[in-house]
Amino acid sequence: MLRPMIPLIVILLGLGTLAFAGLLWITRVPPQVPPTVTDDPALPRLAGAGVLLHGRVAGAEGAPLAIVLHGGPGGDHRSLLALEALSDTHRVLFYDQRGAGLSERVTEDRLRVADHLADLDALIAAQGGGPAVLIGHSWGAMLAVAYLGHRPDAVSTAVLIEPGFLDAQGLAAFETRRAALSRSPHVVRAGLLAGFRARGVTGDAEAARDSIVGDVLHAFANHPSNPYHCPGQPYDAPAWRFGSRASDAFWRAPGSALGSIAPGLGFSGPVLILAGGCNDWTGAPLQARHAGLFQNARMAVIAGAGHDTAWDRPKATLSAIRSFLAAPDRSQGR
Repeated sequence: MLRPMIPLIVILLGLGTLAFAGLLWITRVPPQVPPTVTDDPALPRLAGAGVLLHGRVAGAEGAPLAIVLHGGPGGDHRSLLALEALSDTHRVLFYDQRGAGLSERVTEDRLRVADHLADLDALIAAQGGGPAVLIGHSWGAMLAVAYLGHRPDAVSTAVLIEPGFLDAQGLAAFETRRAALSRSPHVVRAGLLAGFRARGVTGDAEAARDSIVGDVLHAFANHPSNPYHCPGQPYDAPAWRFGSRASDAFWRAPGSALGSIAPGLGFSGPVLILAGGCNDWTGAPLQARHAGLFQNARMAVIAGAGHDTAWDRPKATLSAIRSFLAAPDRSQGR
């Protein structure tokens, strides 16, 4: 009974072998994963709450402090560097959050929202105690809202660029779409290739996994059905290195973050919410609802931008932020 099938089995095995060899060939050059501040003493650094953070400050001492919070969790601030232009009026602090970007890697039990808030406490204290402007993108905007509830006295105003969700309703909607995109063949194929490509990665213990997860998330953002980028354009926001453990710590129980975020919705100071004009997921429809969650918020739409407005349309993003910071109380009574 098996004899007639032997040629077919041989052909299938041969094709499988060729496919495997081809996969090894096209992934033969491993990605270069940059070291963190732990291993590269030349990197600029700041002190968090018991952790070394990759970051720096631009602008004159004594100028109003503005802190930039990147997305992820697990991303870095590279795509937000256009905001350094604000250093003509503010002292702008950039940093990669703990366990992310080029900052020190820590164990998952040190990657709670409370740990991120403690780092912000340390950074603001080191710059004179505030009050600070918080400028957060995506997850960084969610972290900014958590800080508004944690230390409202330390914040003057907040700029929130496309927070993914701020309440249970938003989380449920976000997870539905995220799960569907994550299971798509486009993303699964990217994960397979990233796994093979990372087999030769050198560096610290987290380097290979950071490389794999970073590649998968880039494919996720570039999915044709993901409006993180405008139609016909790639998602090309740059990054130094992804922090896979920081991402895991959050996505194991994203609902737990809402307990930290909810108090921030009671912040009475001025809030500007920015949305990318191309994005119908975390763009204007969602952000208009988010604006209604605050006492004193207004929204602006950045035309021709996807999720990363500061990268896609830096001049328009800066113009909206400058206008808000020059007269933040205009948001009163929207």
